Amino acid sequence: MNVLIVDDNTIARSVLRKLCSQQKDITVVGECAAAEEAYGLLQEQAVDLLLLDIEMPGMSGLQLVQQLGQLRPVIIFTTSKKEYASEAFDLNVADYIVKPVTPARFIQATAKAREIIDSKQEEVSWTEEEFIFIRDSTIIRRLKVDDILFAEAMGDYVKLYTPQKFYAIHTTLKAVEERLPASRFQRVHRSFLVAISKIDTIQDGVLIVSDKPVPVADAYRKALNSRMNIL
Repeated sequence: MNVLIVDDNTIARSVLRKLCSQQKDITVVGECAAAEEAYGLLQEQAVDLLLLDIEMPGMSGLQLVQQLGQLRPVIIFTTSKKEYASEAFDLNVADYIVKPVTPARFIQATAKAREIIDSKQEEVSWTEEEFIFIRDSTIIRRLKVDDILFAEAMGDYVKLYTPQKFYAIHTTLKAVEERLPASRFQRVHRSFLVAISKIDTIQDGVLIVSDKPVPVADAYRKALNSRMNIL
């Protein structure tokens, strides 16, 4: 599980980081001291589990969850306050831990999160003939996943490029990334998601996919290189 820790208290973040390190399948991909910072990171970074404090300067943890809507990771609240529990569970979070966070309680909570994540992954099984449905203007259109070359975020829309044309759909790139199989698609820029098998060439930080240039941001270069079987 890729985990993001969000807490304005340095010691609390350190405790959670140590607890995470004791579970072999957990990788801490980031720490944030503010909900606003976490919101920005979640737009770019794939996160499975959010360990989230509630009372923080500026945006609260509850407000962050409401802002994320359905495009959110599994959430475990970690807070010193008991009184937010009812409101938190109304947001369908995995668990609510009252600090101090003990190892046993942390293991229990992450086990719940793991079950939720595993059940989500089991809902979709992709093959070469799989497809998604997109809203193309007033038409609901079936689109084969294997036809998608890359996706480009354009304001409130995402363009899905195929060899024949592109389709502009009203959604976010993060939502598209969550729907497409991670084994075949890779984020290469905050605005671009590309099908690995469709890459023709790479030069000077630019991918060529079906004669179309796609930029590669430095933040995603290492992850892309690790996915490609370069001789």
